[in-house]
Amino acid sequence: MERTGLVAFWKNYDRGVYVRAAKLADELGYDSFWIPEGWGYEIFSLLAELALVTKRIKLGTGIVNVFSRSPALIAMSAATVDEMSGGRFILGIGTSGAKVIEGFHGRPFAKPLTQVRDVVRVVRTLLSGGKLSDAGAELASYRPFRIEMKPVRADVPIYVAALKQKAIESIGECADGWMPTFWPYERLAEGRSWIAAGAARAGRDPKAIVTAPFTSALPLAGHAGTQMARQIVSFYIGGMGDYYIELLSRFGFADDCKRIADLYADKTTRAQAADAVPEAMIEALTIAGDPQHCLDELRRRRSFGVDLPILNMPTNMPWEVVEAFIRAMAPR
Repeated sequence: MERTGLVAFWKNYDRGVYVRAAKLADELGYDSFWIPEGWGYEIFSLLAELALVTKRIKLGTGIVNVFSRSPALIAMSAATVDEMSGGRFILGIGTSGAKVIEGFHGRPFAKPLTQVRDVVRVVRTLLSGGKLSDAGAELASYRPFRIEMKPVRADVPIYVAALKQKAIESIGECADGWMPTFWPYERLAEGRSWIAAGAARAGRDPKAIVTAPFTSALPLAGHAGTQMARQIVSFYIGGMGDYYIELLSRFGFADDCKRIADLYADKTTRAQAADAVPEAMIEALTIAGDPQHCLDELRRRRSFGVDLPILNMPTNMPWEVVEAFIRAMAPR
């Protein structure tokens, strides 16, 4: 069976709905269920709850930032949820951005790539029973603490959300998975080449590193799915900072990004931003159409290097809508 994951949206979600969603996904054979963390629910507590009501499905942080908790606390949280789930936990990490880290968490957004690498080093060291002082961390001088419990696994998988070359190469050196967002599926080979370069430096096999993109699939008949796709793309380009504009401009969408961002920035024209999203961008970044088309297209895109698509579930919707989506996109 092909591997498929599910992820909740990062805000405005109902905890009870997603507990039910995780249970249903577990029954239907999904590979993994991921919970994000923005400025709403705290992530590890929710995953602990999900661990107690599911049996088989993997549970992941999708994603947790590397600044608001210390690397050691992230390691402790990972070990705890991994034990509660019987070894089903995946640690998904990323840097977030300066506005969130400094403006919400009150922490300096400094040396993000080094911070990611330190988290990986500390988690690996503590979960394997090593001394924290031997982790090789660069941003702090640690004492020789060990984690005072017996982790279920020393090798909890660590996936990293990254869009830039140095960060993606670093995944090849030290992580287990790459989680891109809004990366055109036909250009995944470029990111995989960077992973291979990093893996070569570390003497690792790049084929063992999973590509797990967050994926917008909209199993809606007629033009409804396409129109929703336009709204999602325009929101990310106009409302989510420069990361996605920079990424998509490099892939040939610079003029489109500027037009969409300009429309989105002005409240009087924001409603027009979605209409400015071209068909080529919709096809590159989303999957829209009736459920069978979405399943077929998802299967086709695996040949471009998608190992584990993580599907964004409907947000701000009643349980019936979420349930219909999970059943429609279930692995066959």
